[in-house]
Amino acid sequence: QVQLVESGGGLVQPGGSPRLSCAASGIIFSIYSMGWYRQAPGNQREPVASIRSDGTTTYADSVKGRFTISRDTAKSTLYLQMNSLKPEDTAAYYCNARYLHKNYWGQGTQVTVSS
Repeated sequence: QVQLVESGGGLVQPGGSPRLSCAASGIIFSIYSMGWYRQAPGNQREPVASIRSDGTTTYADSVKGRFTISRDTAKSTLYLQMNSLKPEDTAAYYCNARYLHKNYWGQGTQVTVSS
């Protein structure tokens, strides 16, 4: 079965630079568009960054210049390098995999930005 397992979250100080990982299994990773979403308490889930199978990336305006999405096809792993974190980046971060009608989600990893 398909599994997307996120890791790398936790309590981070403002200005910190954690890296999130999403290990995928059960899918042909190379053909999927992959993305990171986040959801803060009381808010809707929102897109953060995405990377297509051809490597094309997109970012939410709120994270442009601070976050970098990447993928390692050999490891079937998606990454999100987060720099210059702000308290408003606090949220549960979810990994997403999409291909045609198929759409899968990870269980999420919490990132809390606080001093």
